[in-house]
Amino acid sequence: MAGASGRGDPLALEEPPLPRPSQPESRLGDQDGLAQIHFKILRGHCDTVSSCHFCFEDTKILSCSYDRTMKLWDVEKGVPVQVFEEKHTAPISECSLTPDNKRVITSSYDKTVKAWDMETGKMLWTVDQEGLVTSCNISCDGKYVVSGLDVENAICVTDAVNATMVAYVQGHHRSTITRCCFDPDNERVSSVSSDKTIKLWDIIAQSTTITIDEAHTNVISDCCFSIDGHYLCTASWDKTLKIWDIKTGEFRYHGPICLNQGHEGSVSSCVFSKDASLVVSGAYDKTIALWDAGAGYKKLALKGHGDWVMDVAISNNKKWILSSSKCEECEKPFSLLQCDDSEVVTKCVFCRLASPSRNILPLPPIVAPDL
Repeated sequence: MAGASGRGDPLALEEPPLPRPSQPESRLGDQDGLAQIHFKILRGHCDTVSSCHFCFEDTKILSCSYDRTMKLWDVEKGVPVQVFEEKHTAPISECSLTPDNKRVITSSYDKTVKAWDMETGKMLWTVDQEGLVTSCNISCDGKYVVSGLDVENAICVTDAVNATMVAYVQGHHRSTITRCCFDPDNERVSSVSSDKTIKLWDIIAQSTTITIDEAHTNVISDCCFSIDGHYLCTASWDKTLKIWDIKTGEFRYHGPICLNQGHEGSVSSCVFSKDASLVVSGAYDKTIALWDAGAGYKKLALKGHGDWVMDVAISNNKKWILSSSKCEECEKPFSLLQCDDSEVVTKCVFCRLASPSRNILPLPPIVAPDL
C-alpha cells in the first residue's frame, strides 16, 4: 500500500514487494527532479487492492484485496490496526462501510456477501449467491445491502440486519453488472454494466424508474452519487466520465456534463468530493485525475502507479486522495502531483532507465464480442 501524508498530499495503495518493510516509507518522490510532493507508501496486501475508502473522519483507511483480506489502516502511523481475513475463499471485489463506521460489507468472487463488525473484526453474517458478486454497497441508513451478480445479470437487495432477501431483480441488465450503489436518500439503486446502460431501481416501487441506454460508447465501469443525490457520475472504458443531473432530469434535454481528455486508457473508478465540487477518477492508464465537476475540466493529474488504478477516494477535507492498484513492473512505487494542466510523462526513475521508450497502455479486461 502506498499513501501520502501532509497538506494536500495524495494517498496511494499498491501491491507490495517482498519482504514487506516494518514501517511505512515516507519520501519526496524519486530523485530525478520530477517530484513535487511528499508521499507515504503503505504496504500490507499481497495482491491487487480492489477497493479503498477513508473512514473515521479521515483518520483511517479501509482496503480490500484479491488476496482475500480486508485491512483497516491508521493514516498517521501507516500501519494496519485491524485485519479481516480467513473468511473469503476468493478475491474480494469490493468493501462498503456504514456512515457510522460500525459495520462493513464485502463482496467476493467466492459467490458470497459478508457483513463484519468493525470494532471486533468478527463476521456478522454471510449470504450465498448463485454467481460471482462483482459489487456491493450498504445504504446510508444501514438498513439494506445491494449486490451485483454476474449470474442472470441481477441485483440483489438484502436486509442488512437479519440477512434476509428483500428483492432479487433478475435480468436487470443485458450483461455483467460492474457497479451498484444506493442513493443518499436510500430510495433508489443505481447500477451500471458492460451493456453500456445506467439504471435506477426504486426500492419502494420495486421497479426501474430511469434507464439510460448507450450512456457511454463502451463498458461502464463505475458510478457514484453526490452526497445530496442530485448528480450521478459514471466512468467508462471509453476513456470518459459523465455527470448526470438525476434530480431534475436535465440530462434528457441537454445531456450530461462530459469529462473528456483526462485519461489515455479506460476509466475504472470515480468519486465525488463531499461538497460535489470535485470528481476524482482512476484509470487503466495508471493515472488519477482530479476534475472541477462544475466547469468540467481536469485540474490535476497524478502519475506513478505501475499498474491499473482500481479504485479512488477523497478525504472529506479534500486534502488527500487515495488510490488502490498493484505494481507488477516496479517495486519502487511513488505518486507525483501535477500542479498545472501541462502533460508530464513520469515513471519511477528505475523503470524509465530500464525501458526509456516504452509507452504501451494496458488493455482492459476482455468483453464478450456481442457488446
